Amino acid sequence: MTIEAGQHGAVPYTVPKRPLPRLSRAALGRAGRAALLATGRGPVPDAIEPIVQAHRVHHPQADLPLLGRAYRTAEASHRGQTRKSGEPFITHPLAVTMILAQLGAGTTTLVASLLHDTVEDTEVTLDQVSADFGPEVAYLVDGVTKLEKVDFGAAAEAETFRKMLVATGDDVRVMVIKLADRLHNMRTIRHMKPASQVRIAKVTRDVLIPLAERLGIQVVKAELEDIVFATLHPEEYARTGALLAAHEGRPDGLLEPFAQDLARRLGESAVPAAVTVRPRHHVSAHRVLLKRNAAVGPDGCPQGLQPADLGRLLVVVEENADCYAVLGELHTGWTPLPGEFKDFIAAPRFNLYQSLHTAVALPGGEVVEVLVRTRQMHRVAEFGVVALGDPHQAEAGQPGAEEPELDRTDPARPGWLSRLLDWQQETPDPDAFWSALTADLSDDREITAVTETGETLQLPAGASCVDAAYLLGEETGHRCIGARVNGRLTSLSTPLKDGDVLAVLTTAGEAYGPDAAWLEHTRTPAARLAVERWLAEHPAGSPVVEPGRSPGQPVTPAPAAPAPSSSPVTVAGRPGAPVRLARCCTPVPPDQVTGFEIRGGTVAVHRADCPVGEQMREAGRSRVELAWIPGAEPASGYRATLYAEALNHPRLLADLTAVISAEGVDIVSAEVGPPQELRVRHSYTVELPAAGALPAVMRAMLRVSGVYDVYRPGGGNPDDPGRSGMRPSWGIHGRSAALTQGSSSAGAVRGPQG
Repeated sequence: MTIEAGQHGAVPYTVPKRPLPRLSRAALGRAGRAALLATGRGPVPDAIEPIVQAHRVHHPQADLPLLGRAYRTAEASHRGQTRKSGEPFITHPLAVTMILAQLGAGTTTLVASLLHDTVEDTEVTLDQVSADFGPEVAYLVDGVTKLEKVDFGAAAEAETFRKMLVATGDDVRVMVIKLADRLHNMRTIRHMKPASQVRIAKVTRDVLIPLAERLGIQVVKAELEDIVFATLHPEEYARTGALLAAHEGRPDGLLEPFAQDLARRLGESAVPAAVTVRPRHHVSAHRVLLKRNAAVGPDGCPQGLQPADLGRLLVVVEENADCYAVLGELHTGWTPLPGEFKDFIAAPRFNLYQSLHTAVALPGGEVVEVLVRTRQMHRVAEFGVVALGDPHQAEAGQPGAEEPELDRTDPARPGWLSRLLDWQQETPDPDAFWSALTADLSDDREITAVTETGETLQLPAGASCVDAAYLLGEETGHRCIGARVNGRLTSLSTPLKDGDVLAVLTTAGEAYGPDAAWLEHTRTPAARLAVERWLAEHPAGSPVVEPGRSPGQPVTPAPAAPAPSSSPVTVAGRPGAPVRLARCCTPVPPDQVTGFEIRGGTVAVHRADCPVGEQMREAGRSRVELAWIPGAEPASGYRATLYAEALNHPRLLADLTAVISAEGVDIVSAEVGPPQELRVRHSYTVELPAAGALPAVMRAMLRVSGVYDVYRPGGGNPDDPGRSGMRPSWGIHGRSAALTQGSSSAGAVRGPQG
């Protein structure tokens, strides 16, 4: 469905097969002339009569004189101004207000929409708007008013969006008006210069469309997607449009008959439902086409669009229970496809979207997707937060206050926007804010994790345990040392999946803090900013607790100001410079090492083959030359990660931990991988009293029955040590317990048992 500027009356619950007619350019011109000629004597000027008709459908008791007064103010203020198309400027606020009226927005929103450009483009002030229409309307108008480039320069656009988002945090209608404003501007984008078209389309793609998705306003999102697609990729848009037009010109021998058959079955089962074919818009069809082209058909050639790809069936029922009754009829009469069923009714999406999704195979082998939802679910699915009504009116006892509390939940409050509002305060730099904003909005998928205490966490897809820890609170994030996911201990870098049950393990010690390596695993801006801020405030020498310590284990604070004699590394040209041994690759003498300057003048020491160090070099970090100081040892000892490859047998873990402890080496963390063909890999992070203890502990581990390989992995992914380009710098293999040191070792050498 497309929200069109000329649509009058109610938006039906069943989706029409073709888009509704849009107000033509000639009609817009007539509206503009009517605006110029309006005398203003009547309570409702003729120019806004179409808006009033659309508004009355959703709000029969609307304050129409207030709407008429807002129009007269806007028309008088914009009189004499024209748009780039040559039309009177008043046609723009009229079109924006029509879009909002069709969505079902309240009278206050429509009043603010009519006035949304007055403060920005005319002599009307915000104080005048507040005096004439109240502080609520003034707040909405101020929220969508752009900041002046004269005051903010190149940062004006980023700061304008920051201002709108902050205002949206208090009243979501600010962003609703902005989306309607951008939709009309995109409809008339052809009047802009080509360079401006591309710039505006990219901002719309990167920011406005994701915001429309998060607010659940699918009708606006779909049309914006199509216009952006046509602007940035006109040839592909035309090609997709030609395919859709070709299929539309043919009789529908698949979806319509299937819809009629399903409606008949539901009628026989006494399930009241409206079954319609929901056509795909251009971008949706293009995505299906790309998927088809990537798959090889039975003839060995890429597939094209099939009739079933042109649309989906939409079934709208009255009650929640009817949704599952429809599902039963579908899966009884046709063959359901495994893995295609999704229940977004029991578990709504982050933007409150609710429906049942399934796919069934027809007798001819065609696969048809089916959506099942109630009328209220359909309104929310199409119009998002607008369908929930005005929460301010509900609080004041206005119509709609009797609706269930769940239906009135504002998705802008508890979810993505609250997180965005938190981290935006920590990014005063406009460029950093804009980069973080577009990155945060780049993926509209979210996952839901549940803590073992029952708290629900909404996180972006790909978020790690570190992100979850900081979502629980900054202090929790700083003190976290590990995690338990679905009952199993795991590293903080582990990405979470939808439905995971999580427990964040924290230290009770006074010394705590994140590690720089955590930045490689953060997905949310809030977690990244918190880690970066802590590292900036606590340069090398501040107490930290490293990931992997078990709760309650004593924490050894690093010295407050490391003296040259306690530092194991000397920095060329900078005697006495503070250093930090990287935890990602755990350098130990005589490893070949390199250094990179980080915040506070500290030098991070990485092994020469560490991928993290290579990324820092590619990012432009200053590289410094280092050298080990003979005989010097850090106050807290060296930390090293060891892998033991063994034939699995009972008591293997106990035997390995016993021999490590017998060498006087502390075990910081241990992890056992799943057995594969009777082989198993153990991972140990140990704290060495001195560098010379490393060969001894490796030899001791190799003496354990069943162990055939002991080595240190190269930096990078611990799930693939010594492989895919990563080289262990130490390796003990076979029963001869031969030792290789330095970077000359090309890999782990298997012993007789390997």
